[in-house]
Amino acid sequence: MCLSGTLEDKLRAAAAAGFAGVELLEYDLVMSPWSPGRVSAEAAELGLAVGVYQPLHVEAVRPEMFEARLRHAERKFDVLADLGAQVLVCCSARTADGVDDDGLAAHQLRALADRAARRGVRLAFEAVPWGRIPTHRHAWRLVEEIDHPALGLCLDSFHVLSAAHDPEAIAGVDVDKIFHVQLADAPQLHLDTRDWSLHHRMFPGQGSLDVAGFVDRIVSKGYTGLFALEVFNDVYQQEDPRHAAIDAMRSVRLLAESLDGRAPDSRTVDGIADSSPAGGLPPAPALAGFAFAELAADEVSAPLVSRALTALGFVHTGEHRSKPVQLWEQGDARVLLNMAPERSIAPATASICALAVESSDADASMRRAQRLLAPRLARPRGPGETDLSSVATPGGTALFFCDDGSEHPWLEDFLPTGEGVASASLLSTIDHVSITESIDDFDQSALFFRAVLGLVPEESTEITAPFGVIRSWSASQPDGRVRIALSTTPLRRGDWAPGISSPQLLAFATDDIVASARAMRERGAPILRIPGNYYDDLDARLSPSTDFLSVLREHSILYDRDADGEFLHFFTEMLGSRVFFAVVQRIDDYRRFGDPQSVPLRMAAHRRQRMRMLAGAPTEGSSDDRHDYSLAHLTALSLSPPELVDAAAAAGYRYVGLRMTKVTHYPLAYDPALMRATRTHLAATGIEVLDIELARFTSGDSPRDYLRFLEAGAELGARHVITQLPDSDFARKTDRFAELCQLAAPLGLTIDLEFPSWTETPNLTEAVRVLRAAAQPNAGLLIDLLHFARSRSSVEELRALPPEWFHYAHVCDAPAEIPTTTADLIHTARFERLFPGEGGIDTHSILDALPVGIPYALEIPRAMLVAQVGAKEHARLAIAAARRHLDQATVPA
Repeated sequence: MCLSGTLEDKLRAAAAAGFAGVELLEYDLVMSPWSPGRVSAEAAELGLAVGVYQPLHVEAVRPEMFEARLRHAERKFDVLADLGAQVLVCCSARTADGVDDDGLAAHQLRALADRAARRGVRLAFEAVPWGRIPTHRHAWRLVEEIDHPALGLCLDSFHVLSAAHDPEAIAGVDVDKIFHVQLADAPQLHLDTRDWSLHHRMFPGQGSLDVAGFVDRIVSKGYTGLFALEVFNDVYQQEDPRHAAIDAMRSVRLLAESLDGRAPDSRTVDGIADSSPAGGLPPAPALAGFAFAELAADEVSAPLVSRALTALGFVHTGEHRSKPVQLWEQGDARVLLNMAPERSIAPATASICALAVESSDADASMRRAQRLLAPRLARPRGPGETDLSSVATPGGTALFFCDDGSEHPWLEDFLPTGEGVASASLLSTIDHVSITESIDDFDQSALFFRAVLGLVPEESTEITAPFGVIRSWSASQPDGRVRIALSTTPLRRGDWAPGISSPQLLAFATDDIVASARAMRERGAPILRIPGNYYDDLDARLSPSTDFLSVLREHSILYDRDADGEFLHFFTEMLGSRVFFAVVQRIDDYRRFGDPQSVPLRMAAHRRQRMRMLAGAPTEGSSDDRHDYSLAHLTALSLSPPELVDAAAAAGYRYVGLRMTKVTHYPLAYDPALMRATRTHLAATGIEVLDIELARFTSGDSPRDYLRFLEAGAELGARHVITQLPDSDFARKTDRFAELCQLAAPLGLTIDLEFPSWTETPNLTEAVRVLRAAAQPNAGLLIDLLHFARSRSSVEELRALPPEWFHYAHVCDAPAEIPTTTADLIHTARFERLFPGEGGIDTHSILDALPVGIPYALEIPRAMLVAQVGAKEHARLAIAAARRHLDQATVPA
């Protein structure tokens, strides 16, 4: 029940993790095509023993029904004989056939024990809170009264501790009558016990129950029998069983360490590897702090992070000898910026890819990590470079172990830039790291950091945040030199999200946070603004002095205090879509991470920052000539509207254009579910709809046919409607264009005429004739660079037109040579456009003739490239190329 999958999957996973045996659940056997004998043989081949089988549900029943129960039990004994198991767990049940009669229950249990004894089976009777025998004390009274050599107790740590919360609750049980022990931890939840037990159990050390004390009490009594892990958990039962089995083994070895190696040992089922003390687990060496944190970045996010580090007072002091990795230092705080990480990151995003701790014995740290089944990472290094040992965390971050000697030999792998660290630093060390994990990885990561680094955990907490409940966990060295915090969203439903995927925090320590905030703001640090309401509430709650509160408010510093000390901190804005920094000051012995309510406060502030800054979303550095970009649907037509919105947000666009009619389209006007999902993604990301397409009028089309299309566009918040007029009758197409403008005007939409060169409105001159004849205030011209160039329209004519006609432009490039056939013109327009600067169109001359500041919609369909890299990556490449060519920004190669 600890693992997901088939019986075959579970056996392989248990063996791979180093277990010596399994407790087999009837459910798994029934679903398996293997006979019990085959199961035993397959398990033995893997080095596993099947020592325990369960369950046999028992309760007192009327005498006339008991014979059938005995027959059922005999069949179970047959199964145990074929499996080679000696213990059958008998669980207290409650059904409509049962009766509450302890005397009858004792009589029938004795009869069962007689049958079991003749078959060489021992019955481990387990009290279950929802059964007729609900407590271990009640079960012990029956077992003691019956006094049969084949009948004993199964003690389950969850059942005992969830009720009594004290390992001493089992003090009165005779150890010789303990036939089996099951171990499980759990968070402290106020739930029905059955729901708590069947959905929220955890491996020892992951919850709040005193499982170590429970095991210690049993072993101290002289118990020499089997231990098993019995963990019902909704996450683990959907997880890869290999990962869950590794977590199980980590928890057992950590449990053994806490018991000085006294248990579990090689007798344990579902919880052993060998009989050496603590499973041969080396003690966790003392840690002197973080050696460095490494950020993976790309040409988009690296400049943002570099500017923020500079503003915080860091100095770029080194360049790696053989890799594009920068060393940034301030005090004893070190950040590596890696432009070629060995793990993938989302485009335009910075991400924590590695952490390093200073260990008093790096080799021992590595041995401990490997004993805890942490996968060692292969690390390419050049001649003479330091050999740093590292392992992978469950979330994929590399964890390095550095010797804490003052020489820091790994620093010799970096060539000096000539920039020295300031003698008077604002920041001293990395105070803590906070990482957001998926709910699937959260408990695994918590156990990993606690076990591998030997950290002391705090109680897990849950807080209400703007985008759902946040669960947090933290652990630290006793001296506080290494602190790690994790957070997750326990429940994720639907598409609404804060627009920041799995944020990560690096917090730096200072001795004077006010001086730091003042100096960093003067350097242009992007400090996150905290709303004034927070300080009004702080005044009401904690009554700081007026002057102190004024300073906090001025610098957006958050404040908390408890019996041990005080904590002040401020945050930066989000850098590269995921990472942000904090500066913290701890006064006296404050050990926490601030008021838990600072988390939703920070999330809301980051959300407002994103919405504020979306127009200038960082993609390729900063420039005064930056433009707003829209992702035209034709660029990534394989993406549904919600997917297009997400791709635009990830790549740094401000807008999208949605194709809703004609050719390939998505029926937003008539699909309520698609409309709802699209609006949700728009709201979540802050992306806006620039335009909808396509209102195309041939001789037989009526403007009123597009009324629902226009209404849907308005519902999405669109501003413009792309229109084409492939109609040779000038008067008719002009009238229809004017009527469409009139229908759109009450909806706040403009009608923007596009002129593909192969249509009956083939160039700028003809389009201008239509606009002048229609004479509608919401009429506009859409200049598509491809169509403009292919139609040989005049830039001089373009310059002379009213600027209010131009609301945005379609931007792309193409070969200078104009195709000679309509088919080739259409094929290029729909499948083979180029990024700006790659072709022969004079993009700058055309765009310079348009009003300054209009958005650029990138309509760049490239079928072959999309097939090679995918639509989302194509969209990112498109805006990167456009910014390089059009924004006049300096972009790293």
